[in-house]
Amino acid sequence: MSTPDPSATPTIPAARVATSGSDLPRPAAIGSVRPTGFAWDRAPMMLYWELTLACGLVCRHCRAKAMKRALPGELSTEQAVSFLDDITGFGDPMPHVVLTGGDPLQRGDLYDIMAAAGERGIGVSVSPSVTPLLTRQSMHAMHEAGSHAISLSLDGSTAARHDGIRRVQGTFDQTMAAFDWAEEVGMPVQVNTLVSAETVDDLPEVYRLLTTKKVARWTLFFLIQTGRGVMLSEITPQRSEQVMEWLHSLRASTPFQLSTTEAIHYRRVLAQHMEAQGMDADQIVRSRAARAFGVRDGNGIVFISHVGDVTPSGFMPLTIGNIKESSIVDLYRDHPLMRDLRDPSTFHGKCGVCEYNQLCGGARSRAWAATGDALGEDPMCTYVPGARRASSSHAVA
Repeated sequence: MSTPDPSATPTIPAARVATSGSDLPRPAAIGSVRPTGFAWDRAPMMLYWELTLACGLVCRHCRAKAMKRALPGELSTEQAVSFLDDITGFGDPMPHVVLTGGDPLQRGDLYDIMAAAGERGIGVSVSPSVTPLLTRQSMHAMHEAGSHAISLSLDGSTAARHDGIRRVQGTFDQTMAAFDWAEEVGMPVQVNTLVSAETVDDLPEVYRLLTTKKVARWTLFFLIQTGRGVMLSEITPQRSEQVMEWLHSLRASTPFQLSTTEAIHYRRVLAQHMEAQGMDADQIVRSRAARAFGVRDGNGIVFISHVGDVTPSGFMPLTIGNIKESSIVDLYRDHPLMRDLRDPSTFHGKCGVCEYNQLCGGARSRAWAATGDALGEDPMCTYVPGARRASSSHAVA
């Protein structure tokens, strides 16, 4: 059984011959796995796979506490391919796999893993770090290897702001170049931007900068104080609500899609605005915005660590099993924690009684980080559910 050399970097493959008309299955598009109601019981929409902890950056908010070199115990190439075989057990359509880290470009077998996924009809995207390993050549190689999309991080509108978060000079300029390389090959780009007390005031300038680039989606990652994230500060719930309203104000004119991570209550804000426009519940559910409603840690999302541990998400390190010992299909579908995370009626506090909990459900990772209870209420959300308002008014009366 071969284990990747921790010091190796992927060998750039020769350009592949187009496979249209071949016997290889065509991977499903991102988001093909749909829920029943708002529950992804059969399969997750997205499977995030941390290929390695190795990374050339030392970001102040890194969930993984990534380091310069890989740690012992990373999944071997054979174990990685066996895991891909296991993923096919979800049936069609299969979850989309995001290869992340650390920096997946640190894996010498990255393109082999991507090719193996394609052979099995599994769609993949890559989330590389912006280091000297990310070049025009490696961007073309990821595209040729079948990456559906790429995600890049931009945490500030200037080099001083962005590099101050990433703690490596030059990453801002290289990120700007990476946008152009992705556009050259026609690979959609998702841009991830940290939202913390240190970055929130710069968001409008980041947005203006992104409108000058070819971007498919802008995702605001609201800080969860795990890993090195304890070095930074979360914004207040009131400031969060202001950001939600600002995001909504952009929707009519933005050239790219907008979304949030670990700020699930953005769905509640969207639903409230649709209600104010006179839309009923059925119209809201059928709206384009509702395609992501309900997705949260453990519901439509699952995370695999570099050693094979399975958790509801990368921000909730509650291990429910390991892929070397158990099937990812069984763990996702049947583990009690995963079942509870897909059932908002089990949630505690106001999230459990909120009238929006099916389409929202709150940030489970933030609830866990703040209280130690993965089913607890999300402390970032300011909304008071109708049931709470009613009980409060009865008590006063």
